[in-house]
Parts: sequence; C-alpha cells; structure tokens
Amino acid sequence: MIQCQSCGMPLNKDPMGGGTEADGSRSAKFCSYCYEAGAFLGTVKTSKEMQAFCMAQMRKQGMLRPMAWLFTRQIPHLERWQDK
Repeated sequence: MIQCQSCGMPLNKDPMGGGTEADGSRSAKFCSYCYEAGAFLGTVKTSKEMQAFCMAQMRKQGMLRPMAWLFTRQIPHLERWQDK
C-alpha cells in the first residue's frame, strides 16, 4: 500500500488519484488533500499539527479516538516530516 508522505492516507483512497506537481502531473508521493501544483496545502507546519488535524477529521467521520490515534501515529516518520 502506497500512502501519502504527508498525512499517511492510502493513495488508492484519494478520490483525485493523488496531488499534482507544478507541471500538472500526478504526484506519486502526496494526496490531493495535502499537495497541489507542487505545493503543500493548508496551514499545517509540523507533524504534531498534522496528527491532530487528521485525528479530528477521522473523529468527525465517527472513528473512535484510539483507532484514529493508531492510524496517525506513523505521521512523524513520513517523508514530509523528516529533518523537521
């Protein structure tokens, strides 16, 4: 399973098929919720902020807090958050 290297969402679950690079091509690393036209979207600046944001979105969809935590615990280890 290939996952977004920003939020951890499986890329095969992205309704847009992934984010886009500056040249308009499909990104192989980032989902359309995180990345568009070669730039990251939103105001999230740290892995902890991304974890909190993703957990909140999952909770809005009815997911229990422990499950949301399990799905987001790998976020600090994703490519976007390395060296930060």
